[in-house]
Amino acid sequence: MSFEKENLDLILVPAGLLIMFAYHLFLLYRYIHRPHTTVIGFENTDKEAWVERVLQADKEAISNALTVIASNTSAATFLCSVCLTLSSLIGAWLGNSSNNFFVSNLIYGDTRQSTMSIKYICILTCFFIAFCCFVQSARNFVHANYLITTPNCEVPMETVKLTVLRGGEFWSLGLRSLYFALDLILWFFGPIPMFVSSVIMVFILYYLDTNTKPLHYHQNLNTHKASSTSNCSVAQY
Repeated sequence: MSFEKENLDLILVPAGLLIMFAYHLFLLYRYIHRPHTTVIGFENTDKEAWVERVLQADKEAISNALTVIASNTSAATFLCSVCLTLSSLIGAWLGNSSNNFFVSNLIYGDTRQSTMSIKYICILTCFFIAFCCFVQSARNFVHANYLITTPNCEVPMETVKLTVLRGGEFWSLGLRSLYFALDLILWFFGPIPMFVSSVIMVFILYYLDTNTKPLHYHQNLNTHKASSTSNCSVAQY
């Protein structure tokens, strides 16, 4: 039985996806059990301290906090629009069965119409997942606006923290889905570029996701405001 170039897709594409999934499972394990070793966990510590200072500060600090959250909401909304636009373009391209732009002898791999349809569907799925994650990220940031601007700040601090952290986590999930989509886009040029990009992307993501800095223990503002009366009563649980 001779080895044909169409068989490369059956070997290299699952291997590349397996490498990507294995790395993200490893990252998830570190994020749950050793969050300080990941950039996401390191940033979550700063976000929690930021929420504490916002809820214990004056109205000017709350106004600045709303600007920060609004910028995050705008970024999530923009990426939602990008994912939705790209999904529409891919859907329109998939519906045009006469388009054979990528069917070329220069591509060393499977160029059958059924395989091309699978490629479109996989990329469309990644963009759809990213769209849903960015929508949820924007929803949590909008909800954080309501919590921070609640009169007299009579909102549990942990509730505000959880909402802000969830918005950041959905943002990270949306970006991860875009990373997978970028990897699958190179599949159109053959399984070899897709596999090579998977390996390179894992090395790059490991460098970007790993935190080697020690955690910065933020000083509690209550020690500085013990002598003054706060006009914002926050229920901490």
